[in-house]
This record gives sequence, structure tokens and C-alpha cells, in this order.
Amino acid sequence: MHELGIVFYIIRDVKQVAEENHAGHISRVVMNIGEVSTIVPDYLTDCWRWAADKEDLLRGCILDVRTVPAVTRCEDCGAEYGTVAHGKICPHCGSANTYLIQGNEVEIKEIEVS
Repeated sequence: MHELGIVFYIIRDVKQVAEENHAGHISRVVMNIGEVSTIVPDYLTDCWRWAADKEDLLRGCILDVRTVPAVTRCEDCGAEYGTVAHGKICPHCGSANTYLIQGNEVEIKEIEVS
């Protein structure tokens, strides 16, 4: 389970932002997690609850995970389609000349200070 390691990085980054902005307590962290990022959102929130409650700055802080759908673009026909449903092969023209344009994100979108 790599989600615990990711949570430690999120906490480190949130603490740094809080320090730079003289925040006393963080009440919510919003994350964008890509559909094909290999992160399991339920594992991430479970690890978050355990780790965040050990920090005074984050005690009771909510981790709000937003899933970013995976979308692939075909270089040959220009179509965009759902990656999970169709994979690498374009459902419109059958080409494998495709690339992921979104859905692999792991980013802190918002930090809410109380």
C-alpha cells in the first residue's frame, strides 16, 4: 500500500504551505486524484485519517478526494475518449497512436484554513 507514503508527502506539503501562510489549523484538503493514477481513494482517506490526527495542525482535517476521469486522445483522428472503457486503442478509428491527456493526476487542489 503506497497510499500511506503519499499521505506523508501530502502532510509535508500542507504543513509547509500552512507555515508560509501562518495558518494555525487546516480543516480541509482537497485532492485531485486521476482515475488511472494507481491510488485507491478509500485507502488514501483511511491512511489520511490515521496520520493527520497525529498532527495538531491537521487534527480532524477532512481529506476531500475528487476523481479526475481518464481521457485519451487519438493522434490519427483527433478523437478524445474514456481511457478506462477503451484502453489505448481508439474506439473511433482503431489506431494505437494515442496518449493520455488527463487522469493520472495526484495534486493538492485546495487547502482550507479554519
